[in-house]
Amino acid sequence: MPEIIRKRAREKDPAEAKEELEAASEMLEAEEEVAKEELAELKKPEVELGHKEGLVSTWKPKTSLGKKVLNGEIKNIDQILDSGAKILEPEIVDILLPGLQHELLAIGQSKGKFGGGKRSIWKQTQKKTAEGNKPKFQTAIVVGNKDGYVGIGFGKSKETVPAREKALKRAKQNIIKIKRGCGSWACACKEPHSIPFIVEGKCGSVKVKLMPAPKGAGLVAESETRKILELAGIKDVYSKATGQASTKMNLVKAVINALKNLNSVKVSEEHARKLGIVEGAK
Repeated sequence: MPEIIRKRAREKDPAEAKEELEAASEMLEAEEEVAKEELAELKKPEVELGHKEGLVSTWKPKTSLGKKVLNGEIKNIDQILDSGAKILEPEIVDILLPGLQHELLAIGQSKGKFGGGKRSIWKQTQKKTAEGNKPKFQTAIVVGNKDGYVGIGFGKSKETVPAREKALKRAKQNIIKIKRGCGSWACACKEPHSIPFIVEGKCGSVKVKLMPAPKGAGLVAESETRKILELAGIKDVYSKATGQASTKMNLVKAVINALKNLNSVKVSEEHARKLGIVEGAK
């Protein structure tokens, strides 16, 4: 009890002094409780998401799904994907799918001499205003664990770094699991090295067809398509693209749509055994 309160209490009537001392003690107890709660909050264990350039990232979830993941109620990413719940926090994927890899896709074109150019990871656009040209940068990132899980995200900003961060965040939020198997008549090894059947995906004028390939064939596909299939965990596949495939944005969207269509086909247990189909991780 502070000495100033005791001194004031001695100068007053004993009854008034008693009431003042009781009120002061109650106030101090309340302050102590608040301080204890704040200290407990500070001492709560935080989830370590990994090291990046020597820094350790921590996470405090804001959504009910994130809180369940943090509390250990959800321990598998399949619980979320099968339920159809929307992932709004990329940290959920960081925890449930550790070791995710990402790669930037070349969806743009840089300026070159004599009107030529080369592929670039930045798609640049400009808006002409009275103040001058206002450029914006767009990029695409694909993430995957090379074992049945893949996602793609697009980001756009006035600067390159924020655009890349947006794309990475959205790629994790758009994670999906795919079916893999051995649907090639020339192989029939029942191992999930390829896809179980032919699928098609479309975006704009671009149509992409993915076909099963035997072991050792590799990824017979365009370079950006290969990046997506490799991170999805597919090792052998034949692909065919029609339409304006030079528009890389539509091409990568068509490939993702084709991979999503793998899950839309229902397969009986007998055929699943024959084709060696696995959904998600092995």
